[in-house]
Amino acid sequence: MDIATCLTRIDLLCAREFPAAHGRSEHGESGPGYHIAVLQTSGDFWEDDGTEWEETAAQYEADLDGLAERLTERWGPPQRFSLRSVFARAADGEDVEEPWAGLSEHVPDVHLWEAAGSGRWVALGLSHWDKELPLQLLGVVTETDPP
Repeated sequence: MDIATCLTRIDLLCAREFPAAHGRSEHGESGPGYHIAVLQTSGDFWEDDGTEWEETAAQYEADLDGLAERLTERWGPPQRFSLRSVFARAADGEDVEEPWAGLSEHVPDVHLWEAAGSGRWVALGLSHWDKELPLQLLGVVTETDPP
């Protein structure tokens, strides 16, 4: 992973206006009040016995931690925010705002910072849809407070 490229992408999203409607962007997806960027994507694991997935997951966790160190230098220590309860609340019919509702379906927790003076939140998380599917390191910029 190229940390400088990831930081540049996060900076770009922090400066970018939010769109009026949900849609795809060159880095992921965006919608009213948020941007989600795919910072890194693994290959799939269809032929894996579980070993490659575990090794890749450990590497992605290390990459997330390395990127989090750089963001901590900017904004201080992150909050660790679990999205498991958000997923349960959304599944029970509670109206949870995006990007939190959608993220909770495949990102178990995030590192979360309030970007000083911007009114925006920055989050990093690992997307785990299923053990056969690729892992993704995601960067999120939103003006929507965490639920």
